[in-house]
Amino acid sequence: MNRQAPTLEDVAREAGVSRATVSRVVNGVRNVDPAIQDLVRLAIERTGYAPNRAARSLVTRRTGTVALVVSGAGDTSEEQQNAFAARVFADPFFGRVVGGVVGFLRPRSMHPVLMFAESPEARQEVVRYLRQGNADGALVVSTHPDDPLPALLAEAGLPAVLFARPVRPVALSHVDLAHWDGGRIAAERLLARGCRKVATVSGPWAVAASQERLAGFRDTMARGGHPYVPVAEGGFTLDSGVAAMTALLAEHPDVEGVFAANDLMAQGVCQVLRERGRRVPEDVAVVGFDDSSVAATCRPPLTSVRQPVEDMAAAMARLLDEHVRGLRTDPVAVLFEPELVVRESA
Repeated sequence: MNRQAPTLEDVAREAGVSRATVSRVVNGVRNVDPAIQDLVRLAIERTGYAPNRAARSLVTRRTGTVALVVSGAGDTSEEQQNAFAARVFADPFFGRVVGGVVGFLRPRSMHPVLMFAESPEARQEVVRYLRQGNADGALVVSTHPDDPLPALLAEAGLPAVLFARPVRPVALSHVDLAHWDGGRIAAERLLARGCRKVATVSGPWAVAASQERLAGFRDTMARGGHPYVPVAEGGFTLDSGVAAMTALLAEHPDVEGVFAANDLMAQGVCQVLRERGRRVPEDVAVVGFDDSSVAATCRPPLTSVRQPVEDMAAAMARLLDEHVRGLRTDPVAVLFEPELVVRESA
């Protein structure tokens, strides 16, 4: 015989409370005594009750899902978009973003829906998906400074929070890092080690975070008596770090210290130095940025400016939840502070 699915009444009977109380707990209403909430949750576990998500959405007007959107400004072919998605999954940075978002959502029985928006059609699909009520809002990680998606979401009045301050002002909340201070910290480390002939591998110059990290590094080196710092532009990838360091060594073979604007590029820097017979850190000290998993596995392990990506991503999800629930109505910015994690490279 088929066993009938447990109901709210079954949970109420098990917990010794009213059906209305069970409903309030299931729907996340806050004015329920914590001890009673525990009783109801225990009864839910014992009975095996599973809320009907469709019915719950009618009551709460929430879906329990959020769109995690990786977006850019490209107008690319399907093949190029697939290659972009593959690069995203291979990047440790994005894995940390996902970890932080899921860490916030999971205890609240909320779930992310991953979406890519690398073309005008894909961006419109994100807007349409949200307008149709398929998700409560969007968490947006932009990969290009000219990304039009944040403005589209703001103009449509849709709940969204951005990872990193947008280049152009837009009425959406965002979470970011004090990147200038990160560059300062890297410079201070190399100066403290006695490095005088110093170079840097920047991120893409069009990216605001790259500009700020470079400015913080250069300003601090200038204050330390070193106004000229050779720069090679990278693309936040291992290969671009290799290319940039190769170019820097060709023009500045006597370099004593290098700051790379992310750990993948710093790994490329170390690779080139090792191939050229330069010891790290004895001959050349290297500082990375992010303190990602790459920092620990690099040869030698990287001294890196930590960007608390997981905490930043969780804060982004928290902000979105507050906007969706009406606890916040105006855009806000949350700024995190970097810190140096010392390992063997500097």
